[in-house]
Amino acid sequence: MHTFLLISLIVLSVLIIATVLMQEPKSAGLSGAISGGAEQLFGKSKARGVELVLHRVTMVLSVLFFVVAILIAKF
Repeated sequence: MHTFLLISLIVLSVLIIATVLMQEPKSAGLSGAISGGAEQLFGKSKARGVELVLHRVTMVLSVLFFVVAILIAKF
């Protein structure tokens, strides 16, 4: 059981890294570095299409990652 959880934790971590790297950056260039992405935080734009799917997949994978990490700590 412990080996299965450990392997699934490694797979989940690689998948999270891949989905985060596939996402488009919220702010790019020097203006994004100076403002810290505040215009995106307070903006009205919402993720659509592929961005929305990647956002949701990242959220699901992160929840699964934490659940598996807690299960490993229990065993």
